[in-house]
Amino acid sequence: MIRLCAFADESDGSIEGQIAGLKRNGISLLEIRNVNGKNVMDLTDEEAKEIRAKLDEAGIKVWSIGSPIYKKDINLPAEAHLADAKRGCELAKILGAENIRMFSFYNAGESKEAHDKMLDLLKKIVVIGKENGIRMCHENDKGLYGDNLARTKEVLDATPGLYYVYDPANFLQVGEKAEDTLNTLADRAYYFHIKDVVAETGELVPAGYGDGDLKGLVSRIKDDKVLTVEPHLKIFAGYVLNDKTVLKTKFHFESNVEAFDAAVAAIKKVLAEVGYKEENGVFVK
Repeated sequence: MIRLCAFADESDGSIEGQIAGLKRNGISLLEIRNVNGKNVMDLTDEEAKEIRAKLDEAGIKVWSIGSPIYKKDINLPAEAHLADAKRGCELAKILGAENIRMFSFYNAGESKEAHDKMLDLLKKIVVIGKENGIRMCHENDKGLYGDNLARTKEVLDATPGLYYVYDPANFLQVGEKAEDTLNTLADRAYYFHIKDVVAETGELVPAGYGDGDLKGLVSRIKDDKVLTVEPHLKIFAGYVLNDKTVLKTKFHFESNVEAFDAAVAAIKKVLAEVGYKEENGVFVK
């Protein structure tokens, strides 16, 4: 069984608009990242409780906190990084999430000291997660230590208990080939981020229109998995808070709603081509 989740902030900035986008596309899981003009990590407890109440009323569950935890310079004080991890767990529990998406630092490869500090902080965040009943899920993302195949594998091998979010587009953007990353890491993924890119140009496209081999990715899935749709097909509110690079896209969409719906339709098409059928909000063979 496959369930779809989404970064619904790419459809609308407000929680009401995000709920509408998920409902419109038959999705009942949210990876919460930016909402009501704030990054999820900047929410107060009261704001998080209000958002949770609205999601509960709509029948939508927060699958993961799409946090920027450890998406910072490794040279900042370790205490600050660990404070982010602890706050992420507090928010996850308020929002009802069991997973936190996190990263592996900028500049962690510049020296042995920085590298050792990174590994130490990764081990510590696993402990923090376990103490709070939260899975810490490392995403491969360009510019951070764990961006390419070798370093992502190193991070996972060196950190027992760390979960993994596989993002095919991010690998392509650092020069990796889908065949290599799928064969080495896809089976280790706890869940997936679904976006695609044309390797030669770096243009982001809907799933199946690029070189990420989304059909091959889906075909490898043997057990229950969650796929989080992350369109990146049009600039959305909060984009500059998360990614300092220019968004290069191949197709034009008139609105964020149109781009979001196209991204969901694309992965549903891939699922159908691999033999999945949508039944009661999930995809089964």
